[in-house]
Amino acid sequence: MHEITTLGQLKKSTYVTKSIKQELRDNLVQKIKRNEKIFEGILGFDDTVLPDIERAILSRHNILLLGLRGQAKTRIARLLTTLLDEYIPVVEGSELNDDPLRPLSRYAIDLIAEKGDNTPVTWMHRSERYVEKLATPDVSIADLIGDVDPIKAATLKLPYADERVIHFGLIPRSHRSIFVINELPDLQARIQVSLFNILQEGDIQIRGFKLRLPLDISFVFTANPEDYTNRGSIITPLKDRIESQILTHYPQNLDISLAITTQEADIHPDQLSKIHIPDLHRMLIEKISFNARESEYTDEKSGVSARLSISALENLYSTAERRMLLNHETETTTRITDFWGVVPAITGKVELVYEGEQEGPYNVAMNLIFKSCKELFLQQFPNPNQKIKKDLRDEYGVIRAWFSGGNNIEILNDDSDKNYEKNLIQVAGLKKLAEKYSESGKEILTMMELVLFGLSESEVIGKNILENSLHFSDPLSDMFNDMED
Repeated sequence: MHEITTLGQLKKSTYVTKSIKQELRDNLVQKIKRNEKIFEGILGFDDTVLPDIERAILSRHNILLLGLRGQAKTRIARLLTTLLDEYIPVVEGSELNDDPLRPLSRYAIDLIAEKGDNTPVTWMHRSERYVEKLATPDVSIADLIGDVDPIKAATLKLPYADERVIHFGLIPRSHRSIFVINELPDLQARIQVSLFNILQEGDIQIRGFKLRLPLDISFVFTANPEDYTNRGSIITPLKDRIESQILTHYPQNLDISLAITTQEADIHPDQLSKIHIPDLHRMLIEKISFNARESEYTDEKSGVSARLSISALENLYSTAERRMLLNHETETTTRITDFWGVVPAITGKVELVYEGEQEGPYNVAMNLIFKSCKELFLQQFPNPNQKIKKDLRDEYGVIRAWFSGGNNIEILNDDSDKNYEKNLIQVAGLKKLAEKYSESGKEILTMMELVLFGLSESEVIGKNILENSLHFSDPLSDMFNDMED
């Protein structure tokens, strides 16, 4: 079809003009009938958000995606281009993507009147039919709708009353396209008012001109909930004109969150081949994100983006890689102490309330790591503080006795794998306990380290974080040392 190069050839072809919303609807219907995946790479929304979007497309609605940061709103909007026809015909040279069979602009109408069936036609790929604008307070009506261009008027020697002096904004240039405005509440109220006509009547008016352009655009807006966005809000009449408002959400369970992180993290091939991350550590990253969203120190209205887990995984790989290089090793496995390197990925992704600011970003991040370690530990091992029945043996008795005997271990953050293993194995009863509760018998060192963190968070043993190391000892000895200090 896109081999057609003139209007005459197009008229003789089977091409039928249709609106963009009808185009989206028709292609969605075909994909649903063929049981094809419509939004590739979007996880966790199959039973909630995506059906709502499909219903909105079938209804030929403009869409408002409302949700906290990092909930794939923009990603979903960009994937809508997959529901467009691969190519559409356009009058060659038209800045408004004029349909040769339904010309809109003065340029296209004049060209067709002059050349008739010899009017040149080009073909526009669907990837070019997506326009995105981030709403900022400095966006003007001229940016979005258009304005008179004095330079064009002077160059073409045209009076200001001639419509050819108009410089069209982003919205008219998005004719026959998907137009996305991100962070809609940041748009000034008077600019939001300028969108009324295009949403309700499908046309625009530009500064004093009687010109009406019946534009064919599918609008998608994204926004954070108004109670969080202090910079502005969506004015009610505009919201009323957006037919479908769809609420997004964070992953509802750890498995989906883990799948998203694995899919989105950009890990270097060298890291993938040389660094092993146990499943426990991957799950620990997701628990940190979930706990951050529920923490008393973070602002739940601002949300905690899925980017936290993604950045944390990337940093975890890099922390282990750096340690491996420092020790001249060729491969390694991550440790919980490597999560110290994940802290920068956490502090930049959480918005703290007053109590959190008092605690400090670093301490909040470390508390999230330790809390998540304890939860993971209690999922894998018995609760050490649970009352033991008379006929049962204390699972942690040997470990308690070892530390109570004045023994302690110090794990250096950048210690070699050999020294790390040597330190853990010296704790009496630790390896045996880890082997007992390890499902596959693998990653024993990972389980051993988790036990130490779990016991320290349960206040069975003491933990002291030093500048470049971690010290586990008897809690009573730590108490006496603190008193002496």
